[in-house]
Amino acid sequence: MSNTTQNTTEQNEESLNLKDFLFMCLAKWHWFVISIILTFSVAVFYILRTQPTYTRSSQVMIKSDSKGSSISGAMGDFADMGMFKTTSSVDNELIAIQSPSIMAEVVKRLQLDMNYFVDGTFHKKTIYGKSLPVNVRLMEISDEAPARLKVKISAEGTVALSDFEWSVDGDNQESADAVNGKLLEPIETPLGKVVVTPTLNFIGGEEHTIYIVRNGYHSTTQGYSAQLQTALNNKKADVINLAISDVSPQRAVDVLNKVIEVYNEKWLDDKNQVTVSTSKFIEERLDSIVKELGDVDENISSYKSQQLLPDVASASTLYMSQSSKAAEEVLALNNQLYMARYILKYVKDESNNDKLLPANSGISASGIEDQISEYNTLQLRRAKLVAGSDIKNPVVNDIDKSLASMRVAIVTSVENQIVTLQTQLDNMKRHEKEATERIATNPKQEKYLRSVGRQQQVKEALYLYLLQKREENELSKAFTAYNTRIITPPTGSLNPTAPVKPKIVLIALVLGFALPMIVIFMRENLITTVRGRRDIEKLTLPLIGEIPMVTSEKPSWMFWRKAEKIKNAIVVEDGNRNIINEAFRVLRTNIEFLVKEKSENVFVTTSFNPGSGKSFITMNLAKSLALKGRKVVVIDGDLRHASTSAYVNTPRQGISDYLANRTDDLQKLVVQSPSSANLFVLPVGTIPPNPTELLEGERLGKCVDELRTQYDYVFIDCPPIDIVADTQIIEKFADRTVFVIRAGVLEKSMLPELEDIYQGKRFKNMSLILNATTDGGGGRYGYRYGYRYGYRYGSHYYAYGANKK
Repeated sequence: MSNTTQNTTEQNEESLNLKDFLFMCLAKWHWFVISIILTFSVAVFYILRTQPTYTRSSQVMIKSDSKGSSISGAMGDFADMGMFKTTSSVDNELIAIQSPSIMAEVVKRLQLDMNYFVDGTFHKKTIYGKSLPVNVRLMEISDEAPARLKVKISAEGTVALSDFEWSVDGDNQESADAVNGKLLEPIETPLGKVVVTPTLNFIGGEEHTIYIVRNGYHSTTQGYSAQLQTALNNKKADVINLAISDVSPQRAVDVLNKVIEVYNEKWLDDKNQVTVSTSKFIEERLDSIVKELGDVDENISSYKSQQLLPDVASASTLYMSQSSKAAEEVLALNNQLYMARYILKYVKDESNNDKLLPANSGISASGIEDQISEYNTLQLRRAKLVAGSDIKNPVVNDIDKSLASMRVAIVTSVENQIVTLQTQLDNMKRHEKEATERIATNPKQEKYLRSVGRQQQVKEALYLYLLQKREENELSKAFTAYNTRIITPPTGSLNPTAPVKPKIVLIALVLGFALPMIVIFMRENLITTVRGRRDIEKLTLPLIGEIPMVTSEKPSWMFWRKAEKIKNAIVVEDGNRNIINEAFRVLRTNIEFLVKEKSENVFVTTSFNPGSGKSFITMNLAKSLALKGRKVVVIDGDLRHASTSAYVNTPRQGISDYLANRTDDLQKLVVQSPSSANLFVLPVGTIPPNPTELLEGERLGKCVDELRTQYDYVFIDCPPIDIVADTQIIEKFADRTVFVIRAGVLEKSMLPELEDIYQGKRFKNMSLILNATTDGGGGRYGYRYGYRYGYRYGSHYYAYGANKK
């Protein structure tokens, strides 16, 4: 049960805290108005000063497998040659499109390092494409050096260059001197030679003022690479989404188109590397075979002429047919053996480690052809990775190891094939030799001619074979198509994507509300003084009244002017129903309730701090009692400051004169207050040099006893405790002690000491009054009326507002 009650209490306190915070915010409504106006102004200024940015996007399909070529069907017959086999990973191509090398080429072709601006209403506007009247080329400055200049073209066509800024090795330099020249002619400037070339959009007879900002190629490439957004449209699809944002929508479209164009070109170059390498190999072999074949023909012709040999082709037809068949087999084996040895030599040459192996070598072993094709594919992938990074890339190192392993495997396979071919060739030669020996009638010349003729046939067959492969290779190169197909050309909304005006305005409004709330919250939590009733609710000392701050309030629209505090004012008036009068009526009722015996009518008012409002509360409380017909006297017990005496214009004689035995007529010293016929004041009179000694005399007790019998209530306004001993001396003759706490003055750390004073009974019948609660403090802790009161005091209008709990 106790836990439930405690939780309910905590929830009520939390709810009250939120409500209190809202009251604080409402009290500072003008802060929110100013904050919203400021943040909204900043937002509008930002929107007007920021160039609008537009986003353009495109969709590109990456072709895979047979989709990478524009031919199919008939070209499938060439698949065994290792041609027209294209595979493409969309993820790899996505990385390739983002390659800095592609964007660098785009920057170079579109001259994106040069930015042109013209004056606008609120900011400089970028001009590009059809809105660009001239192109400016900096002929001598480094590609990586940033620079700025101003170009002014007159109606007559003369050019004035000025406001030069450039950087050399990080050292910024500038020159405001103007340099004049003409269009299309080199102009000597601090930046070197500059050429201004009119575009097709140049209109003569008009003046043009253009501001040019040139960025380095590298920084421009980095900037556009960061702006280019690439992503897969769908995990199951081969479509890539491309998007880029730019202040010029046409430039954004051109960048996307050029990225796709450069990517296609580089992809095509990569795919044609195998074809180019094969063409080079075939051309080299054709040149060598043509020379060898010419030498064989010349050798046969010379030998027949010298030996006068007849045509022996028809001799020994039976044996010749056997020999011919064997010769064909030897020829085929020699071709394969020749190509195998060449491939072996080519692979073992370390200078060819980074090169592609010749494809379509003619080796009958399909396994070797597949190994060569796989090796070339991996070699191309390595070249592509090296182009995008460097040879120290871990992936490149892994590929190098794989390539080395594959070369070893290829060498082993080719060596095994050579052994096999050599064995087959030896067997076939043996059969040929047996057939030849059976031709007993053939002369030795025939044997020579047959040997030379065989070489001739080998060369001719190899020559024709290479010619065929060359044509096939050219076909493969001619029929290779682009790897992409544009699904959606670069498009986008005509509305800018940045700055997002609704979002900025919303943020401004949120900040406009949040900043004052944060300030109010921090301000409230950083205050260490007592603000209101909640700060003192843990005290066991009884609270008999709470008095709101009394101020001279200006009209509500004059929120920038602080209210003026009223001093020495008696604000209690007969018939006045404002909040301050009601507060003193509540206090009066509590005081009357405390006085159970008519003889216990002497009250001492004191505090911890000077300026707590003891005199104000004492006089107004006394006035409130006086209005009810009670006869009240207020003794100014602060002999050092005489604050209460100021309410009756500080007479020259008073209690100090009585205590010093300068007069015995106490009634003569009592002054009637002009505010009420029942209110009297015993002033200090002469400020004594020894107030403590006077108070310790016998006449103070006599004075109090005399006044106790003559008045219904006696209030003694005492100085703060613990500063001087006066209050402790006077308190001995009083019946009750009223302790005044002023909001915003007393530190919260003093509250435990006040509790100790009460618990230790250092003063008689202590009670507490909370003074000067403001709208912020009172609205949080004190009275919470839903209306306001006002009254006139002198020539000013005073208003007191608080809310009642």
